[in-house]
Amino acid sequence: MVLETLRLDGPPRRVAIVTGGSRGLGKAMAISLAEAGADLCIASRTVSQLESAAEEIERACGRKPLIVPTNVQSSAECDALIEKTVAHFGRLDVMMNNAGIGDRRGAGDRLQDMADDDWHDTIEVNLYSAFYCSRAAVRQFLKQNEGGVIINVASGTALRSFPQSMGYAAAKAGVISLTKSLAGQLVGENIRVNCIIPGFVSQDPARDEQEEQMRKQRGRFITARRLGEAWELGPLAVFLCSDASSYITAESFVIDGGGLTGGIAPTGYAVSEPAEVSRG
Repeated sequence: MVLETLRLDGPPRRVAIVTGGSRGLGKAMAISLAEAGADLCIASRTVSQLESAAEEIERACGRKPLIVPTNVQSSAECDALIEKTVAHFGRLDVMMNNAGIGDRRGAGDRLQDMADDDWHDTIEVNLYSAFYCSRAAVRQFLKQNEGGVIINVASGTALRSFPQSMGYAAAKAGVISLTKSLAGQLVGENIRVNCIIPGFVSQDPARDEQEEQMRKQRGRFITARRLGEAWELGPLAVFLCSDASSYITAESFVIDGGGLTGGIAPTGYAVSEPAEVSRG
C-alpha cells in the first residue's frame, strides 16, 4: 500500500514538467520521476543538452520525454511550455520549477559595482520563472479540475549569507516565500505547493581525481561527512509529486547532509580537527 502511493504511473499516468531538466539536479530529478512512472516534458534553453538528456531519460524508463526549448525569463514562453505539454500529453499534473543560474552574471561583484542588468537577469531566471510557470500551470490545473502539484527548487544560500552572489541568494529566498504564499492562496483547490532546498550537492560526476579529492575535502566539514550526489534528490522529488505526500503543502525541505547544522561549512571557512580531550 505504501509503495503504491509513491508511484506516478496512475491511472492516469502523471505528467510532469521540469524546467532546467537538461542537466545537473534537474536532470537527476527528471530521471527519478520518469522511473517512478511519470511522463515528462523537460525544458531549458540549449537544444543539444535537452536532446542528450532525453536520450538518457529514455534509456532509464523506456519512454521518451517531450523537449521544449524555453527561455524561462519570458512569460510568453512559459505559457507556451505548458500549452505544448498539454497538447502532447493531454494533461498536466506536476510543475517543477528548477531552472536557475547561480554564478552566470554579477557573481563576486561588490554591491557598489553591481550592474542593473546582472541583478535583473539573476532575479528573473531564478524567481520570475517560478512565478510565470506556476501561474500557467495553475490555470491548467483549474481547467482540469483534478488538482496538481507545484515543486519549487530553491537553495541553501537562501537561508544564510551568500555575499558571492547576492542576487542568487535573494532570488532563492523569494522562491521559498513564493512557495508559502502560493500554497496559501490556493487553499481549497487541491493544488499542493512545496519547495526543495538543496545544498552541498555535486551536480555532476567529478571530472578527474583532483576534483574528486577536492569534493572529499569539502565533505569533511558537513555533518554527513560528504557531499551529496545529484540522484539523492530524486526520491524526495518523487515523494513530493506522489500521493504519499498528499497532506504536505507550503513546506520547504532542506537536503544538504546537515550542512547548515554547525554553521561552519556555509561560511567558507576551514577549521582544524578538534584536539583530543585528555581524560586523565
